[in-house]
Order: sequence, then C-alpha cells, then structure tokens
Amino acid sequence: MAENQSLDHQSSPEEMSLNPQPPPSSPSSSISTSTVVNGMTLEERFQLVRSIGEECIQEDELLNLLAKKAEPICYDGFEPSGRMHIAQGVVKAINVNKLTDAGCRVKIWVADWFAQLNNKMGGDLKKIQTVGKYLIEIWKAVGMKNLDKVEFLWSSEEINSRAHEYWPLVMDIARRNNFRRIVRCCQIMGRSEVDELSAAQIFYPCMQCADVFFLKADICQLGMDQRKVNVLAREYCDDIKRKNKPIILSHHMLPGLQEGQEKMSKSDPSSAVFMEDEEAEVNLKIKKAFCPPNIVEGNPCLEYVKYIIFPWFGEFLVERKEENGGDKSFKTFEELVVEYEKGDLHPADLKPALSKALNKILKPVRDHFATDPTAKDLLKRVKSYRVTR
Repeated sequence: MAENQSLDHQSSPEEMSLNPQPPPSSPSSSISTSTVVNGMTLEERFQLVRSIGEECIQEDELLNLLAKKAEPICYDGFEPSGRMHIAQGVVKAINVNKLTDAGCRVKIWVADWFAQLNNKMGGDLKKIQTVGKYLIEIWKAVGMKNLDKVEFLWSSEEINSRAHEYWPLVMDIARRNNFRRIVRCCQIMGRSEVDELSAAQIFYPCMQCADVFFLKADICQLGMDQRKVNVLAREYCDDIKRKNKPIILSHHMLPGLQEGQEKMSKSDPSSAVFMEDEEAEVNLKIKKAFCPPNIVEGNPCLEYVKYIIFPWFGEFLVERKEENGGDKSFKTFEELVVEYEKGDLHPADLKPALSKALNKILKPVRDHFATDPTAKDLLKRVKSYRVTR
C-alpha cells in the first residue's frame, strides 16, 4: 500500500528510497576487510546477506556491521496464524540459511501474543501455540540448517520473563509517536488504515517496534509489508540519540497464484501452495495458476521460479519433447525470461517443470508429517482450526 503523504508525519529519506543503491565498493577505512567468516570474505558475506532483500536500509551500514561483528544478530518473526504456505516455509528457510552461512545468529520471534492481539485463531492462545509448534516442525523438515545459530523465541515467554525491560520500552515508543504515525504501521498486521481497528491492534506496532531493541537485533529481516514499523524503529533511534540503528532487510512478497492476487492467502487454498500439500494438490494448483504466455510481469508462476526454484536448486530444468525444443536447464532467471518473452518457452512446459521442482522440495516435509507422530498430530489439529482474519 502506498504511504499516505498527507499525514502530519512526513516520510523520511529512508522511507522514500525504495530502490537500493549500488553496493558500496568498500567499508570505511577504519574497518579491516581481511576477516574471513565461514570461509567467506567480507565482500562475499555482504553479497550473500544483501541478496535476501528487495530493499536494504542502509547498505553502507550493513557492510560496516559485517566488517565489525562476526556474528550479527538478525531478527525475524511470524504470527502463528494457520497452515504454512510455501513463501513462509521455503523462502524463509532460504533466507535464514543465507544469514547463518554469512555468520549471523538468527532470532525467530514466535509472535504468539501478537497473533492473539490480531485475533488469529479466534484469539485462542493455545491454538496459536499449537500452530507455532507446527510451523517450527516444517522449517526443520524442509531444510533450515545451522540450527545451532537459530533461536525460536516465544514472545509470551520472553516478555513475561523480562517484563521489566520490555514494557517501559513499549511505553517510551508509544509516548514518542502520535496516533496517526502508529496507524500508518497497521499494514504490518495485514490491515489497511481504513479498517476499524481495535485498541489491541493500535498497540501492536509499538510492541513490534520494541521487539527490535528487546532482542538486540542488528538486522531486521522481514517482508516488504513490515518495512513501516522497521522504519519506525530507526526513527526511534533518532529520538533517543542512538547511533547504531537496526538495518532493514526487506524481502520480496510472493503474489497469490490467481490473477490479480497481490498476496497469498491462508484462507484461500487456491492462492498458494502449502507446505504439506500432496503431490497431486501441487500439480493441480500450478496447472490452474495464472500464467499468461510471453508475459513476465505479474506472472506468479515465474515469481515462484525466481524466488523459490533458482535459490533452492541453482537452476530450472524443463523437460520437453524433442519437437517442442527438448530438455533445457536454465542457469539464470534472466535466461529464462528471454525465452519466455519470445514464446520459446510455453506455459504448458513451464508449469509441469515448476510442479516437479516444488514437489521435490516439499517431499521431506510430507514424509516428516506422515511418519513422525508428533508432527502428524500437530498437522491434524492445525487443519481442524478455522482461520480467522
């Protein structure tokens, strides 16, 4: 959603700069560039972490952070709100793996209290926590690695154990921002400014902003839909004269599979592939997905290839009959785009190849939920819950 520039809070240069600048060629002269972490140079670590974000605020700060700190703390988080779609499952695993490979420690905030504030699962905290456990099972099954560098932290437990730190911080953020500024951040909850918001939902952005500092995060790695509250955290640093601002690394949001769907929806099973979908379900969803010939822009099937298949496999293999061009392995997305726009690659060939690749990724998840008693029980319970907005 476009920012409302008529509000009394004017957008900062950070908010206005949607397009990232070219990567800095080198960090400041006072920083050593010779440090090698996990076998990677500083430049290699920078490029790996930067590849996660559609937007980075700010790149020079990211480079300096990686140069100064061998294990930066990265904050990610999620509301347990129903079955997990493939963007939340596979893309998050890809991003977390990149961060830990680059030497970061990742704190994944299991935002159970936040889901309750947002009335997910009807506000039933026990159901929300069951969903949270199911989501963690999926990430471990799909291939989130370096788990010694990944912490799953439950917001209810952490906040209760350190309430004396958390609530004064929330209150300070609340008193330094006016009502209109906070309302502008309510998009982070999947709600627009025109929706009727409860008092709990108004309080939510102040709490999420506090999370960044409570978790001592150097990097906020969330979706583009969360950038407003991350910018709020940087502005709070200006208010309190804090020099080391959290770096915002905002990843791309995959669209729904049907025409005109800007986002995947957990309440609409046809809008996304879910992590424990059966092979036949994946095949049918991709077969019915919007995929206009020759058109790349707004094509959800090509977005799946770009943001899931290439990062996972490093290539995209299309199997065709000889009369249709024969088998071909695309090594880059750009190469695929050229052939698709020319019509040399048809949706009837792309879709089966995409389905096959997705099913290969999802097979370990299916196997885990079919054979592990705990995982099987969690899935059964989650599927029985009604998703609430």
